[in-house]
Amino acid sequence: MDKYKVVVSKTATSMLVAHASFLAKVSVQAAERLTGEFKRTANSLSAMPQRNPWLIADYIPKHQYRYLPFEKRYLIIYQIIDKTVYIDYVLDCRQDYTWLLK
Repeated sequence: MDKYKVVVSKTATSMLVAHASFLAKVSVQAAERLTGEFKRTANSLSAMPQRNPWLIADYIPKHQYRYLPFEKRYLIIYQIIDKTVYIDYVLDCRQDYTWLLK
């Protein structure tokens, strides 16, 4: 099976850090679990990243981004170009992300 390279953008890293920092105010263990699950889930994209559904919205180009849920309420938003997976966003599904769709 071919392996894909996984690249996490600065934006996605900043978003993950913000989510973990917020969680750490309530529970350090929850924040550590979030970052650990992110790493595990992101690394899983090196094999068969096409297995996840397309992100569909009016303002997002068709068949550009896919999404992968992790740690119950978070999403990794990524695209595949050649043999590289680019993780562009890490979203908390409880927040309003309509800005992402514009």
